[in-house]
Amino acid sequence: MDTSTVCKPLQGLNNRQVIQIACGDHHSLALTKEGQVFVWGKNSHGQLGLREDHPDSSSAEHVQSLSGIPLAQISAGGDHSFVLSLSGVVFGWGKNSAGQLGLGDTTDRHVPTVVNSLNRKKTVSISCGGEHTATLSKGGTVFTFGSGGSGQLGHNSFRDEHHPRVVAELWGSEVSQVTCGRHHTLILIASSKLIYSFGCGTQGQLGNGELIKQCLPFPVDLPTEYDHDFLVEKLIAGENHSSALLFKEPGNKSKTNPSRGILTLDDRMINRWLSGSEPWKVVKKDINQVFSSSASLNGSFLKTSCDEHYQMSEDHCGLDFDLVEASFAKLSENESLISEIVKVVQQNLLPSLNPNPTGVESLRVYLLLPELIRRLQKPQRTELSEDLASKILQLDPDSRAVLEKYWSKLPDDLLKGLVKLFQKASAYLFGRIASTNMKWDIITRLPIFVHFLQMLYQVCCRSNRNITKSDFIINEINDLLDVLQTINDDINNNWIMLNLTEQIQAVVNQQAYYNAILNNLISLPCIFNLEAKCGYMKNRAWKGSFQLVLRRTALLEDSFSQLRTAPGNFLQDFFLAVFYTEDMKKTDVNKRDFFHNVFQELCAPESRMFMYNESKTLSWFPAQLSVEKERYFLFGILCGLAFNNNSVVHLPFPLALFKKLLNVKTSLEDLIEFDPVLGKSLQYILDYSDDVEELDIYYTIVWGGIQVELDPAKPGKMVTNSNREDYVDQYLDYILNKSVEKVFEEFKRGFFKACSRCIVEMFEPEELRGVLVGNEEYDWDILKQNTTYERPFYAEHPTIVSFWEVFDELTANEKKAFLLFLTGFEKVPILGMSAVKMKVRPLFIFTQDHLPQALTCHAILDLPVYESKETLKAKVIEAINHKRGFWEE
Repeated sequence: MDTSTVCKPLQGLNNRQVIQIACGDHHSLALTKEGQVFVWGKNSHGQLGLREDHPDSSSAEHVQSLSGIPLAQISAGGDHSFVLSLSGVVFGWGKNSAGQLGLGDTTDRHVPTVVNSLNRKKTVSISCGGEHTATLSKGGTVFTFGSGGSGQLGHNSFRDEHHPRVVAELWGSEVSQVTCGRHHTLILIASSKLIYSFGCGTQGQLGNGELIKQCLPFPVDLPTEYDHDFLVEKLIAGENHSSALLFKEPGNKSKTNPSRGILTLDDRMINRWLSGSEPWKVVKKDINQVFSSSASLNGSFLKTSCDEHYQMSEDHCGLDFDLVEASFAKLSENESLISEIVKVVQQNLLPSLNPNPTGVESLRVYLLLPELIRRLQKPQRTELSEDLASKILQLDPDSRAVLEKYWSKLPDDLLKGLVKLFQKASAYLFGRIASTNMKWDIITRLPIFVHFLQMLYQVCCRSNRNITKSDFIINEINDLLDVLQTINDDINNNWIMLNLTEQIQAVVNQQAYYNAILNNLISLPCIFNLEAKCGYMKNRAWKGSFQLVLRRTALLEDSFSQLRTAPGNFLQDFFLAVFYTEDMKKTDVNKRDFFHNVFQELCAPESRMFMYNESKTLSWFPAQLSVEKERYFLFGILCGLAFNNNSVVHLPFPLALFKKLLNVKTSLEDLIEFDPVLGKSLQYILDYSDDVEELDIYYTIVWGGIQVELDPAKPGKMVTNSNREDYVDQYLDYILNKSVEKVFEEFKRGFFKACSRCIVEMFEPEELRGVLVGNEEYDWDILKQNTTYERPFYAEHPTIVSFWEVFDELTANEKKAFLLFLTGFEKVPILGMSAVKMKVRPLFIFTQDHLPQALTCHAILDLPVYESKETLKAKVIEAINHKRGFWEE
């Protein structure tokens, strides 16, 4: 590097207002009014904080990793550097040969690193010596660390210290200032007008009249004439000398230079802007300085009452949200101010945000900006919300995890406001989809909002906040699905009429556009209500059909044989078509008939695949296998196919099955559902209140005919008051997890071979069970209300009137049998009976012996016109009880 012998401006700091300078042996630091740190000089030990391989620099370079940290002070040692934030967080980097960085080791650091052991110590000042460092906390506590070879640490020893250590001799002394020379340290106790020194004094720099090394603080001998009428204002420690600046009169004591602190936004500044007393040019300059700097914003609105801002951590952001709300509410009253602020934030602040911040203080800006944005008008609000969400999604995983913690601790009104802000922005974009021509940029823009909402949703779920799932739902998705349904219907019903290439291409493009939007969002299910989730499954685009050709007399054998070798992409991306060898003339027949029969056979006790609860109403995987393990894999494929093809099946399992598929932790309630007696006995153990240490129960259980030690390392272990929760947890874990682990993993592997994991994970466990199993809310009035008729039938047609009279006379079981006959489902779809849209049409070619027929795929009932109500009733009952021959178009 060149040596300069004349004073000249430093390249890199032009037009920047520098408020602090610190110089080391071979490097220098500068802090600007906007909170940026610049460095120059040698980088032999990483003292510039830029990176390990960064060369020496003769011009000032910005330390990017400190962007956003609101700094109070900088300090430079021999070959190491320190900065201190407004919340008392200490960062160090550079040479660490003696532990002068306070990080517990002697490894150099090439980038700013938080000194965690000083967190929450309310540090207000730092000072660096040649190879040691001292910090001062509010209240007067002094910490020193690094080289102690000359006694400069004041610990009554000459040892190095790698961690910050309190100078015990000064405990309780209310120290007001600390400064380090190369090998010595000076301390000021202003209240008693005393200066203490320790360290190397061989050049007389300790001021005690002796030329020695001193490892304990001793008073400096000030001349007697300065004892009473003078106050010590400042201590300065050089390489081998020391100075003290004293003032005779208290009234002459210099005031702290306000320009030494970084610029922050406060009530006084806001009032000045609103008063109109300053030219607009000056106000614009202020706005540009404050709102271009994340450090300035992050240093604003600190909760200084009771020193709460010093509690800054990954769990505590240190902001005064009452002050935040009041300040932004004031600013939003002035349209010119808020417009200028938005422009500066969008053009300067957001592009400058660091996706890999060094300290958690730099994350405050992500809590502040939503409070500004939610007060804007819709177009500005949406655009700025998108930019902010995009920046948050770019944060490194650790920083995002901390930000999520901050969200979880926000006041309820602020967290709800945050959710509402991004929910409304998302809904606004969905609304634009329906109201404008195809805009492909929305395909990339929407996931930004929705991904952000999904983050918030997960935070609310984990922290049990008073925010419901409905707060995240975007109902406009249902409108989009309705449009897609119409397009699909038009393609299916009018494809021959779309005989012009341009017409075909336009419809296909529109279909692809809506599918692309939805496909980008299915992994972010928080915005979908149940109707939208089911609508997506119903309208998803298939690549073709996957065919099973089966013998009615060997359903399981044939289906297992063909599914065993089926490619996973065929099972997931192609809809299922079932053919029976006995009836190959019919096209795509009997899919629901197939699922109905195959699941009845699989879940029957004769299959020997499952164990059953005492009432024989629910099944579970066995602890001991009676069949080949592969059958559970194939059973999983069938379940996945049923899900993929929107088929309700007979799957009598407790909610635990669906939780495990979704990686949701099972609970005692799940065991109670399957085995109420056992589950409630375990609940009784948890609730047991007698003051008895041992409960006369062993950690030994019997399940599935197997005796199991829940704690194999301690056979015969007793259950006690202190370990009963563990006992219940172990019991549950064995029944619902460990005893079925291998079998369930085979089932799960098969299930997700046949259906897309991201589609399955759209659903909550209760919803997934409902999709596969249906519900038992048989509202027959809704079925009748939603039924439509094909001419010549109509609601008052004599045959139709007779049909509903007959239907009302059926028993409950006969009505359920009719639903099975009509739809192929024994239970009601998850969306309720309103999802069953029965259509009744006349069967024109028939005799009085013909039975009613059902097209289960479309819930169409082909009904002959019988001569009497009695005949109609007899034929309906015969059809539903004995002649189920389902068929599909």
